[in-house]
Amino acid sequence: MIPPTGDWVPYPRGPNYTSEQCPFIVPHNNCIRSGRSDRQFMKWRWRPKDCELPLFDAVQFLQLVRGKSMAFIGDSVGWNQAQSLLCLLMSVSYPENRSQSNATSRAYSTRWFYPDHAFTLASFWSPFLVKARDSDPNGPSLDSTMNLYLDQPSEEWATQIEDFDFVIISAGHWFFRPLMYYIDEQLVSCHKCRNKTVTSATHYYGYSMAFRTALSYLQSLENYKGITFLRTFSPSHFENGEWNSGGDCLRTRPSRNGEAKLEGYTLEFYKAQIRELEKAKREGKSKGLKFELLAATEAMLLRPDGHPSRFGYTSQEKNMTVNDCVHWCLPGPIDTWNEFLLYIMKKETVKPF
Repeated sequence: MIPPTGDWVPYPRGPNYTSEQCPFIVPHNNCIRSGRSDRQFMKWRWRPKDCELPLFDAVQFLQLVRGKSMAFIGDSVGWNQAQSLLCLLMSVSYPENRSQSNATSRAYSTRWFYPDHAFTLASFWSPFLVKARDSDPNGPSLDSTMNLYLDQPSEEWATQIEDFDFVIISAGHWFFRPLMYYIDEQLVSCHKCRNKTVTSATHYYGYSMAFRTALSYLQSLENYKGITFLRTFSPSHFENGEWNSGGDCLRTRPSRNGEAKLEGYTLEFYKAQIRELEKAKREGKSKGLKFELLAATEAMLLRPDGHPSRFGYTSQEKNMTVNDCVHWCLPGPIDTWNEFLLYIMKKETVKPF
């Protein structure tokens, strides 16, 4: 077990934007507008052990990224963080929507441009990071089988990423699905496929390989000079059942340090990410490439109160309602990820006098 390296402390002032003010929040992350009545979950700040995390400074952030570009690669939790960033920057600058399609749809890439700072912010939908195809004969569903081509990065981001200056890469809960693993276009193993003729492998194997392929691909690009941030696994907080058996997340305050343990699958996913990041750091050093850790897991493990639950998006499938204990309310604890991001960016890009 790795204990959380900090604690959530009361912050009565609350967030510097509201769900009513920010138009970038998709409905299933807009908990207040969807009916959540308590506001206390927004009035906490993460205090790392032995230091103070600076508040997010939109002016400072936009100065750092002037003339540059940033991309989020991952699933809807990655887009959750991108929405948070759009809201945090709104007090200083409002972007132009240059998306190729409806920006509220998770199935498409989104792109925003800040003309006053010549800054581009993009989000690429790629829940597995690698090439993925639905293989369920009954069509896509919440737990349909997916074919993953573990040695091929997803074209959704791979064909567009080379010129970006900052890349935030993440992946998470999609790896709990039944998965068929392919290498060199050949089926090599599977996870939860219930096919006795195929070698069984864990979801940790697929998760590790997906990050390895994505990070290696970034290093292989001739013109890629960006800083890559690996955002660690975002834990869910289902209680009294799993996502598909009535589980919910109804707590109204953070857990205290020591009340929640980093263990089980959350720890294994976290460790897999750390291993692949360390490998990328070693290999990228000779090319002058930087790979940084955006460690969100420990802090978010203590925030069972920060999810939409029934106040966000619910899916109706086979007469089953699914409460959302995976994504995060906006405003909410996920805003802290962008405080982490800015803190690391300042260390990596601001040169001492």
